[in-house]
Amino acid sequence: MSTFALSLSAPARAGWFTQAGQVLRRWLISSLRQAWGPVMSLIQPIIWILLFGQVFASLGVLPAFGGAGYIDYLVPGILMMTVLYSGAWAGTGYIDDISSGVMDQYLTSPIARSAIISGQLAQQLIVSLAQSLVVLGIGWLGGARYPGGAGGILAALGVATLLASIFCCASSAVALITRSQIALISLSQLIVLPATFLSTAMMPAELMPEWVQSVSRWNPMTWAVELGRGGLSGEYPANAWWQVAGLTVIALLAFAWAVGSIRAYQRSV
Repeated sequence: MSTFALSLSAPARAGWFTQAGQVLRRWLISSLRQAWGPVMSLIQPIIWILLFGQVFASLGVLPAFGGAGYIDYLVPGILMMTVLYSGAWAGTGYIDDISSGVMDQYLTSPIARSAIISGQLAQQLIVSLAQSLVVLGIGWLGGARYPGGAGGILAALGVATLLASIFCCASSAVALITRSQIALISLSQLIVLPATFLSTAMMPAELMPEWVQSVSRWNPMTWAVELGRGGLSGEYPANAWWQVAGLTVIALLAFAWAVGSIRAYQRSV
């Protein structure tokens, strides 16, 4: 058979970016149809910023807060907490796909497994970015100010996106491994709450018990909060570079875990 005949008989396969783009398109349409989910997830940040920010406003006079008001200190923590909570639920979409049979259609089609993960991750990060902008807007209305300017805001959004990537990929991996909403929710709650309260999201390390300080020092949530706080204030921590490097490495490992999990799922069905 000639090369020309072979080229006619073999269907063309879309490139990786086209594949990921189609997956992204599908998830974006789903998000628009169920926009109430991301919108409702913003209720908690509003409560934290406007209620807790006012209740604990007097804490801002303590030297540990560096002279800034408590609301200025709180907003970066709430920003990272919002993307953390949102990312922890990312895997629910895969569980729905498994139950409805959509995942089987994906796995029987000529699409790269990494494109499946990347397309859904991109949709989650777009939603996370929109939520982050809203949180910063709510913080501004609540009295927070961002001396770091536009560059600092972009830096904080970049760090929030990096943190969201970690938890989105980890949630996707857990969902593909357990295939259970109950297991995903239970594990998410088991990780998300300690990750938040064993960090400097709500309180400076100096005001915490010594053992909490030790844990928070190696908590990726603390790294993200301090980087975001540094961007918004214009004063980055001295260890900013290794914190960025640490978050990047963890994000890459989480992505590899998610891709490995979807391949393991395919072998098991």
